[in-house]
Amino acid sequence: MAPVKKACRFARTGDPAEVVELVDLVTGDTGPDDVLLDVLVAAINPSHLLTLSGGYGIQPELPAVPGTEGLGRVVEVGSDVTDYKRGDLVMIPPYAGTWRQQLIVSARHIRLTFPEIGDLQQLAMLMANPPTAWLLLRSIVDLKPGDWIIQNAANSAVGQYVMQLAHIYGLKTVNVMRRNGLEEVVAQASGDVCIIDGDDLKARVTEATDNGDIRLAIDAVAGDATQRLADCLGDGATVVNYGLLSGDYCLLSPANIVFRAIRLQGVWLTTWLRNKSKVDEQQAVYEELKGYVLEGRLKAQIDATYPLEKIKDAVAHAAQGGRNGKILLLPNGDV
Repeated sequence: MAPVKKACRFARTGDPAEVVELVDLVTGDTGPDDVLLDVLVAAINPSHLLTLSGGYGIQPELPAVPGTEGLGRVVEVGSDVTDYKRGDLVMIPPYAGTWRQQLIVSARHIRLTFPEIGDLQQLAMLMANPPTAWLLLRSIVDLKPGDWIIQNAANSAVGQYVMQLAHIYGLKTVNVMRRNGLEEVVAQASGDVCIIDGDDLKARVTEATDNGDIRLAIDAVAGDATQRLADCLGDGATVVNYGLLSGDYCLLSPANIVFRAIRLQGVWLTTWLRNKSKVDEQQAVYEELKGYVLEGRLKAQIDATYPLEKIKDAVAHAAQGGRNGKILLLPNGDV
């Protein structure tokens, strides 16, 4: 008989902490090509909060279990599965609904296995934010060692990964914050400049970079912040947006678009993951990033961990401003 396990689920959209609930779910039967996983760690990302509120680019059919990434341990394999065995640590495939104790996935959708070493909580965050940072740095502008980039919301998980990858690639970063006291976050992530956002951002960035030519701006805030980043760029440069922390549309003046040829474009990890022509690139990127995490060169600060039984508290914490780290779920206890 299939086991009954704890899971988080939502049947309507709205305030994330209100709509998510803890329920009992029957895991189901493992098919011949499937793998049964215990979920050891699952992340709470801004995209998950948007999904719960009904504002994300992909909305599941309800009721649904949230969570797009996590770390799992193989409990059982189907009769036709030969690549995995009981006890293996794996990256849970994207969009599997990881806010639960146990789930079944197709073996062919598993991309990575992990050795029994390293920080399991860091490995659990490998699927979404690190490749997003890679795409922001490697797929928009052809950057060379020594080049400057500028980003806002640099204390976010993606922002921390951007700083660390930029350091690995020999790039220099201007890291724009919305509040004081984050210099240590930037230093720990190997960032070069920490600066507070404001109307005179361009002048302060020019001074901090010794009038450096900045060809790429990474925007997670949108609204007026997009315009302030664009003002710091050289002519013909690019602003790439991947978030809307302000809740507003990206603002970019016609003067920047027409007279300075500033370009605005977006990056969404889901588009990259759906591109079947990029499968080999995706695998290579994940292997590269996995190596950095295992070496300790790529990591994000963790603010708190929660059991599933405190899911409402965990989601409310994740939605708070002023955090310096990720919120993680530990569905089967501490790891």
